[in-house]
Amino acid sequence: MLRGATTSIDITSPAPLETAPAPLELRPRVGLSLFWRTFFLLSLLLIGSIVAWLQTFRALEFEPRAVQTAQQIASLVNLSRAALVHSDSINRVSLIKTLADQEGVRILPREPKDTYMTFSPGELDTRVMDELATRLGPGTVLAASVNNEPGLWVGFKIDSDPYWMLLDRSRLTNVGGRTWLIWLITAAALSLTGAALIARLINRPLKQLSFAASRVRDGDFDASRLDEKAVTSEIREVNIGFNRMAQQLAKIEQDRAVMLAGISHDLRTPLARLRLETEMSVADADAREHMAADIDQLDAIIDKFLDYARPDHAELKQVLLNDVIEACLYAVQDQGDMRINLDVARELYVLADEVELARVISNLLENARRYGKTPETGIAVVDIVAKSRNEWVLLKVRDHGMGVAPEALPNLIKPFFRGDAARTAATGAGLGLAIVDKTVQRMGGIFALANTTSGGLAAHIKLQKPKASAPQTEPAANTEPAF
Repeated sequence: MLRGATTSIDITSPAPLETAPAPLELRPRVGLSLFWRTFFLLSLLLIGSIVAWLQTFRALEFEPRAVQTAQQIASLVNLSRAALVHSDSINRVSLIKTLADQEGVRILPREPKDTYMTFSPGELDTRVMDELATRLGPGTVLAASVNNEPGLWVGFKIDSDPYWMLLDRSRLTNVGGRTWLIWLITAAALSLTGAALIARLINRPLKQLSFAASRVRDGDFDASRLDEKAVTSEIREVNIGFNRMAQQLAKIEQDRAVMLAGISHDLRTPLARLRLETEMSVADADAREHMAADIDQLDAIIDKFLDYARPDHAELKQVLLNDVIEACLYAVQDQGDMRINLDVARELYVLADEVELARVISNLLENARRYGKTPETGIAVVDIVAKSRNEWVLLKVRDHGMGVAPEALPNLIKPFFRGDAARTAATGAGLGLAIVDKTVQRMGGIFALANTTSGGLAAHIKLQKPKASAPQTEPAANTEPAF
């Protein structure tokens, strides 16, 4: 920038910048997408239903079945014992043989030297064991094997003589904990798969609507069309209404651009005639100079209208940030009321439209020159700092003026909004910062304004890095200003 009547642009010794809040920092937000929320709710519902069903099955089916099994085994033992008690020795042998051949039941005398193993925990349901002990008496023995022969062994007495009854293990319909676990895991896996499919089916139209809304927000009306032949009537009506809304917005945007461009274009002809008549007809040199300045101001306002009416499309490519900034500084080097401190790495690349980026920086410099002058010196001191951070490049353009009221900050990027008296001493269309915000968004970046702690307004721009850029030399850690 220029100090006094001379032009001086200082790009070697950046002024120290205080640490101010970084409005463009990406802060992680904890939250669930609609798909996962729907999936978790359905999963909880299904798993809760499965657990409730298992408990109901145990109460209404499993326990009665265990009692019934114990009753059948106890009845078989009691009937066999009664038949053996009331039969003579000859018929007793025949009866034992008949039970073994027809019923698969063997009755053997219980010897003192017999060795047996009881059922391990979980191998036989405790409800079955309790029921058998109740029906057969406290001296009943249940064994899983006798003399290394597996089976369902029941020890009982006939006239104080001990006997073993060997039954087939298939008579037990035991459903152990492992079986329950397998059933639960299988049912849960099928339920979760179904929940995922249902959640995806429910959320797909919403995801498509969200994408289409984002395309409308970015001005891409052609890519925002939704399917108007959806199966469900509600989704079909929403899609039809959204498409009609997008068409109307596209028509309004086109009409607005055409109207602004047409009005601005048509105004240039009478302005040119006025300038010519001023130069030829006004004799007073001072009056002629003031009239020419007014005409130049009107012409500049027309340029702002044309910039604002520019279509929302930018061709992004790898751009060397330092070159763009230096080109913008060259255009203002003859201004006598500016001084610029530049701190930008020589090989810092951004993904942007070079012409649009130059327009953004020029607008910020012009805004700082008009409204950011230091009250004591009447000179606009502007600091331009850029640094790389992760996948972004942070650019800061800061003046040392009086700043703005905090409540007015959100309104500065609105079209035609004029700030307080400190920032509206010069005339303008009120479109400069609105154009900057619109252009930065068009290039996939973020733009924000903030007051600095020591006075002045700071414009923060966040631009994407190229995915495959040239090697970049970033500022040293001890000289990087804090954003």
